[in-house]
Amino acid sequence: MIFSGLVLRVESQTIDPTVRSNKFIVIGDWGRNGDDQQLEVADQLIHQVKKYKPDFIISSGDNFYPNGVRSIHDPLWKHSFEDIYKSYHLQIDWYAILGNHDYLGDPDAQVEYSRISRRWNMPERYYSKTIPIKGSRKKALFIYIDTNSLIPEFYANSIYGPNVAKSDSSAQKKWMKKLIEEEDDEIAWKIVVGHHPVYTGGRTNGYDTRSIRKSLENLLRHSEVDLYISGHDHSLQYLEHNGIKQVISGSASEVTQSDTLPYTKFTASEAGFILFSLTEEKIEFDVINKSGVTLYHSKIEK
Repeated sequence: MIFSGLVLRVESQTIDPTVRSNKFIVIGDWGRNGDDQQLEVADQLIHQVKKYKPDFIISSGDNFYPNGVRSIHDPLWKHSFEDIYKSYHLQIDWYAILGNHDYLGDPDAQVEYSRISRRWNMPERYYSKTIPIKGSRKKALFIYIDTNSLIPEFYANSIYGPNVAKSDSSAQKKWMKKLIEEEDDEIAWKIVVGHHPVYTGGRTNGYDTRSIRKSLENLLRHSEVDLYISGHDHSLQYLEHNGIKQVISGSASEVTQSDTLPYTKFTASEAGFILFSLTEEKIEFDVINKSGVTLYHSKIEK
């Protein structure tokens, strides 16, 4: 069913909470002091965490609006993060990356916060994490990247420029390429997480997204990356194009219109997040809105 680019499908099939798997949730573009729909999404996040007991949460960037944080003592840590996601059930690991709004403050303050927080994880501006797959001898590799440094226009920007200039985009690309192309029989899945999408039906499809597509498309297309996860667009999407499978989860507070592209599998202009279940054989995911409705269910199989 399509309404002005909104694909709405209520799925009868959802992830089975009793299946032994690595479960995690991806939310993005959330930090608004509880404004817009952040509180409603946070409440639903608690319900889903109680039900599925995920191992961790991934934040796909733009963690603090409008201008990031200035230090580890910035009040936004309390008002946009700690006080919003304060439930006992949300005191699990959060793996975060930087969005463009985070670069309007001090991005390294979010790295530094990892030193004092028991759940906030951002050891560097880009990093990786390997997790053992439950019930298997295999592992899943998560590659968390900083897409901001891959956008040439940011370097000439008077606001973004000084912070982006501290990054070495060439070093990051070499590091990322090495991780992706490295042969390791123990790695069953390779998942890349970056803020900016490679493809999107949303209105953020501007120079920044085009730059990311130019920078990453060939690498993702010709490598063994199984999934690219992003935010930036304030919607929920799943797209398959040029051999790249991509989900967008960027509507944990504000929502903007997302239209369908020829390769769009699903898109919804709704507030929510995406729940994942990973085994050695497949990755399943449910797109869940702020009311707890599973809008879409799909899977990626080996």
